[in-house]
Amino acid sequence: MGEQSSVIFKASDYYSPKFWPMWCIFGLLRLTSLLPFRVELMIGRLVGRLIFMTTGARRQQIVDTNLARCYPEKTLAERNRIKSECYQNIGISLIEMAMCWWWPAEKLRPLVQIEGREYLDEVLASGRGVILLTGHFTSLEIGARLLALFMPVQVMYRTQRNPMFDSYLFTRRSSYFVNTVSRKNTRQLIKGLKNGIPTWYAPDQDFRRERNVFAPFMGIATATITASSRLAQSSGAAMLPYYPERRKDGSGYVLHIDPPLRDFPSGDDLADATLINQSIEKYARLYPENYMWIHPRFKTRPPDEAPFYP
Repeated sequence: MGEQSSVIFKASDYYSPKFWPMWCIFGLLRLTSLLPFRVELMIGRLVGRLIFMTTGARRQQIVDTNLARCYPEKTLAERNRIKSECYQNIGISLIEMAMCWWWPAEKLRPLVQIEGREYLDEVLASGRGVILLTGHFTSLEIGARLLALFMPVQVMYRTQRNPMFDSYLFTRRSSYFVNTVSRKNTRQLIKGLKNGIPTWYAPDQDFRRERNVFAPFMGIATATITASSRLAQSSGAAMLPYYPERRKDGSGYVLHIDPPLRDFPSGDDLADATLINQSIEKYARLYPENYMWIHPRFKTRPPDEAPFYP
């Protein structure tokens, strides 16, 4: 069955007491959006530390297992540093959401630099669509918002569990993206691509109910959806690796756009999935503290393999 569509936010639909905690969170986010950028980053790090301290043992175990298996060459101290910084970046990503929602374009634009835009422009000039291939990095929300300052952008979404948050997130995204499309609505995605709208696309999650192949990611056989190849094939679009970097010195962001993947799609699902994973792995290795290690990325295993997570 298809994913339920989100609806435009209407405040009167959420006056029930069960939504009051979410109203409080929105109020706090709105207040933080009034602060200077570097102060927001500082608050985000504090929020991340709080999340780290209150995270349950099961989630902590997922992070520890991911890091131990993906970076066996690193010491425990190095992996713990990555873990700590990962949680801080998750906290920053929540504060960045307030920036996406309430900061005007003229306040956001000085913070961003784009590297590799010429690759995107060349593909569009040739008449092909562009799929911006990325992963679930903590900077994904702010990165897409910043990219939309310079060009029309189409993004995919998954319905959120909290209906109030889902509706508000969908409404805010719809205000600065050309299309905010359910990941199940392939027809609309393809239509946008054929109309020359660059499309943000992150396939690096464990979608157990979809068609997968086991392709290497971080040296591990990883269940990887084959839908990426079909999307490129159906739309005729090029797949360009994309990564939004949050500068460690707090000066802003760099949006990295790489040349299109060669011979993609190739007709070989495993070869295509391997290329996709390699492009995401490149930035997961360069910026390990920015990848979402809290996700059980390796939960689905080959039939003859033991469970990945204890």
